[in-house]
Amino acid sequence: MQLVIGIVLGVAAGLAVGALVASRVAIGRRRAAAEQEIARMTADAERSADAIRREAQVEAKEEALKLRAEVERELADRRAETIKVEERTAAREQDVERTLTELERREQGLADRELHVKELQESLKETRDAQVRELERIAGLTTADAKRQLLEQAEDQIRRDMGRMVRAAEEEAQAEAKKRARNLVADALQRVAASHAAETTVSLVELPSDDMKGRIIGREGRNIRALENLTGVDFIIDDTPQAVVLSSFDGVRREVAKLTLAKLVEDGRIHPSRIEEMYYQSKAEIEEHIRQLGEQAVFEANVGSMHDELIKLLGRLRFRTSYGQNILKHSLECTHLAGIMASELGASVKTAKRAALLHDAGKAMTHEVEGSHASISAQMAKRYGESQHVVHAIEAHHYEVQPQTVEAVLVIAADAISASRPGARGESLEHYVKRLENLEGLASAKKGVERVFAIQAGREIRVMVKPAEVDDDEAALLSHEIAREIEGQLEYPGQIKVTVIRESRATEYAK
Repeated sequence: MQLVIGIVLGVAAGLAVGALVASRVAIGRRRAAAEQEIARMTADAERSADAIRREAQVEAKEEALKLRAEVERELADRRAETIKVEERTAAREQDVERTLTELERREQGLADRELHVKELQESLKETRDAQVRELERIAGLTTADAKRQLLEQAEDQIRRDMGRMVRAAEEEAQAEAKKRARNLVADALQRVAASHAAETTVSLVELPSDDMKGRIIGREGRNIRALENLTGVDFIIDDTPQAVVLSSFDGVRREVAKLTLAKLVEDGRIHPSRIEEMYYQSKAEIEEHIRQLGEQAVFEANVGSMHDELIKLLGRLRFRTSYGQNILKHSLECTHLAGIMASELGASVKTAKRAALLHDAGKAMTHEVEGSHASISAQMAKRYGESQHVVHAIEAHHYEVQPQTVEAVLVIAADAISASRPGARGESLEHYVKRLENLEGLASAKKGVERVFAIQAGREIRVMVKPAEVDDDEAALLSHEIAREIEGQLEYPGQIKVTVIRESRATEYAK
């Protein structure tokens, strides 16, 4: 058993050793074959590398030859271009040298000509001086005199041309302004057509009989003295049948006195105590009447609410006049005119109407407060809450300050329109005559004026000029100058038309 096992083990070991040997032999054969293959591949690779190297060397040589040929061609082109540039540069240098030579020659010629011109100028100046001296000798005038005459002629010509231009511009401006102003003012006047009646400073109280005059005078004049002392009004009892005349510049006082006397005449009992009682009763009634008149004016003017003190001032204007024109009626008319014109021009109707209604309010208290009525009116309006625009328009309506707003200008225009309407105001004969004399004297002082006529109550001046001294253009300037001087030196209501008449032609300038 053991022998079998040993044999089996020996066989197995021998088989294993044989297999191992056979495996090693096979591996050796494969290694040798692999080494041979590697050697062959290496040789092939070296041969391929040599071939590639030889081909690369050939291509590199060919490329180098091509690059060399191209560089040589480029160098040849640049050499040719450089040669051309050098040739052109040389040609330009030759041109510049020729130009410089020509310029030097011309410069020399110019210098010679300049010297010749200077010589000619000196010769010409000497000749001209000789001619001027000869002309002065022949004409008997120096150069300064001739220049002055020439300037005077030029000035006259310019003046005529300026007059022609001024006349044309004025005619065009006047035509347009008259057209627009005529339409605006005519529309305003048509819509505010109001009647006017001159008022005086006296009132007439009718009596039932002349016997009442004695009772009014009283024993030793005590009744009339009591009336005059209380009312501040003069009671004129003369030969006027069944009437007593009351005289006072204060319309409120005169109205109180009139009502007091009417009550006394109606009652029949006239003595100092009764006079005093009736006076205070009448005064209270007049104050209430004044307030009602003010309220009615504000309502009629349609300006909204207003302070009570301003309403009272407006009511007092009912008893004040200016050149015979009732101031309250004048203020209402100005209010309507200013409102219409403001509406047409797109301005503030409310501001224009309030300012126009209050513009003369200061006349109700001018004897109580120092200053002009325009300034007083503005102060009262400002004190009682009126706007700054209203106050400015009131203050500027007599140009005590320059108007800065459209509404202020409209108040000025409305005031002038209302005051200058025919029949609106009256003037004393002395003032009227003096105004006409001033107008005629101002125009007569002008050069070339022959005669002057002030017509239409001083609203038009006709100036007759000498045709030999004043031509048409100078007539236009003359009318302009006269109008400016009237505006600057004289005071007048409304508009004054200046008409300068030369032969059959007339030049107008309205102001």
